[in-house]
Amino acid sequence: MYEYSEECLEIFLKKQSQLFDEPVAETLEEAEYFLEDCMAVVVNSLEEVQGYFEESGMDISNLSLSELEEMSEVFPLGDGTYLIVEA
Repeated sequence: MYEYSEECLEIFLKKQSQLFDEPVAETLEEAEYFLEDCMAVVVNSLEEVQGYFEESGMDISNLSLSELEEMSEVFPLGDGTYLIVEA
């Protein structure tokens, strides 16, 4: 089981509408449960975001790092790390 920081959970709660039409969580506990359930990951850089999507088989060869950062599945966490949530 992955442990998400409180900051990570708060950012996901605040920005979840970038990926979902309706809220999937309303509290930190619900956010943590949801992220665990969908096996969301936190990576340390945009290069790791790129590697994650390449390993999952997604064709991202035409995307720049800044375009990767703008993907709805990618949540910048403010400390240089990124939360990746696959819907």
